Formats: sequence, C-alpha cells, structure tokens
Amino acid sequence: MALRDLLFLLADVWMIIVGFTFGWKFIRNYGNYLLGLEWIIVATSGSNFLVYAAVGATEESPMYTVAYFFDQFSRSVGITLILVMGLMRVTHRYKPSVGTDVGVFAFAAAVGLSLLLFGERLGVGVAIFLIVVNVLTTLFLIYFSKRLWAIGAKGMAIGAGLATAAGCVIASTYDFVHIPGDDEAHTLFYIAALSTWGFQMFMYYFAYRALHNHNESAATKPDLREQSRAGA
Repeated sequence: MALRDLLFLLADVWMIIVGFTFGWKFIRNYGNYLLGLEWIIVATSGSNFLVYAAVGATEESPMYTVAYFFDQFSRSVGITLILVMGLMRVTHRYKPSVGTDVGVFAFAAAVGLSLLLFGERLGVGVAIFLIVVNVLTTLFLIYFSKRLWAIGAKGMAIGAGLATAAGCVIASTYDFVHIPGDDEAHTLFYIAALSTWGFQMFMYYFAYRALHNHNESAATKPDLREQSRAGA
C-alpha cells in the first residue's frame, strides 16, 4: 500500500470515528439532534467513501451516487445551516422543535438531491453557491470562537478558530484548486479534507461542551445566592 493510500485510509477512519462517537454524544449528553445526526451523517458518508475507495468503484457505481449526495447534503445545508442552528443552542439558547429538526433535514435532503440531479446543468454556479454558504457559516463560527474567548475558554476558542480556518480553506479550494502532484482521484486533497472535517467535528464538540457548561454554571448562580441568603 502506497503512503498516500495509507494516509487517506487513516484520515477517513479518523473522520468516521469522530463523527459516530461525538454525534452520539451530542444526542445522549445534550439532546442536540441537529448536530448529533449531522455528525453521524458525515461519518456515514465517510464509511461509504471508504468502501468506495477500497473496492475501486467507478463513477457508475451506486456508491458514487450516494457519496455525491451526502457530499452535497453536508456542504450545502448540513455543515452550514444545520451546524449554525445546532450551535445556537449554546450561543442563543435556541432549542428548535422536533418539527423544525425534521424540516431542516428534509430541506437538506431536498437540496442535496437537487444538486445531485441538476448540478452539472448549473455548472460553476453550484461551486459559487457552496462557497457563499460556507463564508456565511464561517462568520458565525468566528462569533462562536469569540464567545468561547469571552468566557475564558481560550484554548477552545483557538482550537475552534483553527478548525474553522482550515475548513474554510478546504471549502474554498474544493472545486477550483488541484494540488500539484495529486492523482486523478484527488487523494492528497481528500487526505487534507477528511483530516480537517474530522478535526472540525472534534473541536466543535468540545467547544460546545465548554459553552454548555458555562451556561449551566451561570444559570445556577442565582439559585446559589438565594440558598445562601436563606441559610443566613
């Protein structure tokens, strides 16, 4: 096995493990189905991509169609709108209804399917659209990192900021840049992309946890003061 193939395998397995592990943790620990299910969807996409690469499937394979759908699903709505809505749970105490959760995933599926069916006709417009939604998401993630810095979680703020910057670079180059020396399967690019996406999901989970714990601590302080007065 060539070194680049081994690195691709490790990067994909890293992303899969992070996605399934922390997706489940988002659901179990915080009841955040938006982030939890999106993390699991990314991990599922990575699993399909791993099998697709392992068996050497072609673009005529159903696995390629599934991979393309998941890719468009997450790049258009999943790691954009769904990510922002999920993080707003700790930045704005926003808790969507079950209907909203279902609706936004249905919307993401519809957008992913539309891009799968009509992406070639739309041409470069699709790539531009994906960059625009990524830039808008990046602006929110900068705010998210600033909130972490403001509560004193400076390590998390730096980590989330670095993950966001790396993700922005990947999104900006995805459809436009070919790494010199890369092969036709874009193996070097996907090594960087899969590693970055895994790093993003990893960092955003712990950053979310830091803000959640801060919010919980702040919410209990008035009760502690009242208990102190009552005891006096």
